Order: sequence, then C-alpha cells, then structure tokens
Amino acid sequence: MTFIILTSLAVVLVLTAFLFIRSSPQFGGKPTAEQVKVFENSGHYTNGIFVNEIPTSMEMGFGKIMSILKDYVVGVPDQTPKAPLPVLPVDSLTIANKPDTLTRLTWFGHSSFLLEINGKNILIDPMFGPAPSPHPWLGKGRFTQGLPIAIEKLPHIDAVIYSHDHYDHLDYESVQKLKRKVNKFYTPLGVGAHLRAWGVSSADIHELNWWEEIKHEELTFVCAPARHFSGRAFGDRFATLWASWIIQSSQQNIFFSGDSGYGPHFKTIGEKYGPFDFAMMECGQYDTRWANIHMMPEETAQAAVDVKANVMMPIHWGTFVLALHTWKDPIERVTRKAAELNMPVATPRIGEPIVLNHPEMPAKKWWEEIE
Repeated sequence: MTFIILTSLAVVLVLTAFLFIRSSPQFGGKPTAEQVKVFENSGHYTNGIFVNEIPTSMEMGFGKIMSILKDYVVGVPDQTPKAPLPVLPVDSLTIANKPDTLTRLTWFGHSSFLLEINGKNILIDPMFGPAPSPHPWLGKGRFTQGLPIAIEKLPHIDAVIYSHDHYDHLDYESVQKLKRKVNKFYTPLGVGAHLRAWGVSSADIHELNWWEEIKHEELTFVCAPARHFSGRAFGDRFATLWASWIIQSSQQNIFFSGDSGYGPHFKTIGEKYGPFDFAMMECGQYDTRWANIHMMPEETAQAAVDVKANVMMPIHWGTFVLALHTWKDPIERVTRKAAELNMPVATPRIGEPIVLNHPEMPAKKWWEEIE
C-alpha cells in the first residue's frame, strides 16, 4: 500500500510539473525557423546552440552535483540580511521633471536600473518580480520590501535593454506591466521570442548580435559579448544569445556587463569602446564550481580595469539568494580588490541616485551597518 501511495504521488507530481511547464507563460516563446537561420549566420551558433567566444564548460560530474546539492541543503550562514534592506523611495516627478542634460542611474537591486540620459528613460534588465523563478513559491524572495518606485508609477519608458533570458533578468510579470509604456525593446538574438509570446509587438523589438550597433534617436546601443549561457525551460539551454551592452550619448559612455564569467572579451571591449565613464559590473551569485559563467569578486574588479572604466559599480548582488555565499561577501571582496587596483567604486543603496556628471559618487559602506 505504501508503495502504491508513493508511486501515485510521484505520478501526480510529474503530471503537475508537465502541465505547469506546458501552460505557464513564464517559460516564454521559441525562435522561428527563419530566426534560426539568422542565428546560423551569427558566428556564435553551432550545432543548434549559441556558444561562447572561448571554451566554457557547463558539464558537472556526479561528484560535483552531489557536493552542490549537499551545500544547498546545509545552507550558508548569513545568506540573507536579518531584516529587509533599506530602500530609498523615488518620486515619479523627479524623473518626469529632470533636465535633458542630466545623466542619472537608479539601482533597483540585483542588475536592474533606470538610466535617465539625454532626456530619455531607459530600463536595464528590469526584473521587478518577487522572486527569480517561474513561480514565487519556487524561489527565495527579495531582500527588500518593495521597490524604489512601483512599475505603475514609472513614467513613459523610451527603451528597455535585456542582457539575457534568465529569470533574474527577464521577468514575465514585469513585462506585462511595462509593455504598454515602452517604446522599444532591445535584446540579444533570440530573446525577442519571449517578448513576442508575452504580447509585445515585433515592430517594437530589436534583436542584436554581438558587436552590432543600433541607434535609438541620438543614443547608440552596442550589443557586446559576455561569457555566460541562457535558458528558461527544460531543453532550451543556449537557445538564445546572452550579452553585455554599451550605451553611448554625445556626452557619456556607459558599460553594462550583464552576467559573465571572466574572459578576454573585457579587454577587447575596452580597446574597441573604452574608456567608460561608468561600468556596471557583475559581482554576485558566484562559486568556484561555476566560475566559468560568473566572476569571482576579484575578477570583477579586474574586469573593470580591463574595460577601462573610470568608475565601476558592483551589481548582481544584494537582492536575491542564487548562490552559496553570504549576502555581504560580494561587496566586501570586490571593494577590497578594487582598492588594490586603484579602481573607484560606486556603492549606492537601492534607490539612491547616481549622477554621472557629479564629481562625487555614492561610496558609503552602508552594508556594514546591517546584520
């Protein structure tokens, strides 16, 4: 009888998972056959998948998988702050009434930003959902209670830029709330399939290959390489491209790393497009067992030097638990290494504005005051 009950439960769980995957819009869409032909001419697509510029193994043997599972079960002390992190509120009027000469960045946590530049409002990787997963029950929630400003109160958005299709960067619910107030969406190759599946018009989506440039009125967006991977559902790993981005105006040159392991592409980007007035650099959710796809904090500081950043900001930390390190570990290690390399670091609180034309950047070690 016990065997029958356990077997029945297993069948129910499998069927529930199957139906959820088939019916949930969170998993997005798939590129068409015509798009795949474009991918095949991209120079980064082999045997039906996108590939990195240098060999980047994702294989894990049985021993490594078991060690990771054990560590996740045991857990890490201080993975999350003991109380919600402070969030500085943003007034929609301060966005709507800004002068066109102002270049300002506001961090929403993790890798999400509002960039105000040349009178335009640009969202970068706007993941505003409660958890980076297909369903809130399947992931741990934010370190904060709420966002600096609700999506509904954001003014009109001129452009949204996505680095890749992972749940902590591309969020279905956020797209549903944003799509009616956004002019254009810019993504790496293939990611537009998800947006189309979620009701965004094809006319409003621009998909770029690495090193492609596109004009958005007086701004220039450059899709640049990263060393990572993609995928939202079973069987679609490497189905879409991943990228870093360069955003240029007549006065500013800004770099956004997206997610990336360390590699020679950072120096190449610095040589082709640097120096950068400001660089947002991935720093968090790392582990030596997957160091190919996420930089260790010391590598993050070095990558900022490689791209020729005048100032760097560590991102991809301080919001979600996606790896086996304490919540403070990324910022403590990267600021220590940056000091060794004489790399200036901006460390705003969530919601605290960064004005690029201002001589001083937020640099307070606010995390030291929080347990």
